[in-house]
Amino acid sequence: MTEPSHLRTPDGRSLDLYVAGPDGGGTLVFFHGSPGSGRLDRPVVEAAAAHGMRTVSWSRPGYGSSTRKEGRNVASVVADTAAVLDQLGAESCHVIGWSGGGPHALAVAAMLPDRVRGAATIGGVAPYPAEGLDWLAGMGAENVEEFGYSLAGPEAMLPRMDAARAAYVSITGDEVAAALGDLVDEVDRASITGEFAEAVASGFREGLREGYWGWFDEDLMFVQPWGFDPASIRVPVHIWQGRHDRMVPYAHGEWLAAHVPSACPHVSDEHGHLTLLVDSMREIVHELVAAG
Repeated sequence: MTEPSHLRTPDGRSLDLYVAGPDGGGTLVFFHGSPGSGRLDRPVVEAAAAHGMRTVSWSRPGYGSSTRKEGRNVASVVADTAAVLDQLGAESCHVIGWSGGGPHALAVAAMLPDRVRGAATIGGVAPYPAEGLDWLAGMGAENVEEFGYSLAGPEAMLPRMDAARAAYVSITGDEVAAALGDLVDEVDRASITGEFAEAVASGFREGLREGYWGWFDEDLMFVQPWGFDPASIRVPVHIWQGRHDRMVPYAHGEWLAAHVPSACPHVSDEHGHLTLLVDSMREIVHELVAAG
């Protein structure tokens, strides 16, 4: 919906920054999935604007034109979030993280409690390893293979990354459902049409436009220590999870709901990884804002 500006971080990197919606109200920070970009989609912006809030997002390091930060962990997003909020003059915010953005939303909730009023994860990933959670169980075949390489380490990952990027860097909306393969069942597949399908494709294309390093780094860091303990979070955290999710299985949401002390679970037998974005964004933002 908007073109990015380029924010310079205190350590000299550049971030592709996207801002949309009304000024003068609150701020909603949206953390995109992996792979993806900070490019904002209409349903998120409209849901925030209904509460007088602007929406802010950025392409995390290595995505789009954002400078790679080699060796980052999930907690690295906290410094970037503080820099963005300072640049925008925002004393506080609400945060939402979808899919691979979920751990990043949890990180800022844990480590910026004076600035984060509340957080939500939508199909968010649980830590690895997580006691009592079979982390790969229920994932589609493509994710089982992908994270198998991640667990084997960076040398194992490198040979597959060019092919992985090639599958998405020029993708069209009409090609998304087929490209996701076993990662979507009939529920999520039915949602991949029209404007939403093109938004997903656009996020892939933009995020991978200059290379695969953002995706590479995040695949590694999700299966390594995150740099914070989800049990330390005290601000309200809404955990949204669908039982039809084959990208981040239902058990991940259950684990987070049980291990984040301030969790407000919203679990659904009807939804998947994508349908929550398509059908429930207004509800997700409303519940988030109402809690804090």
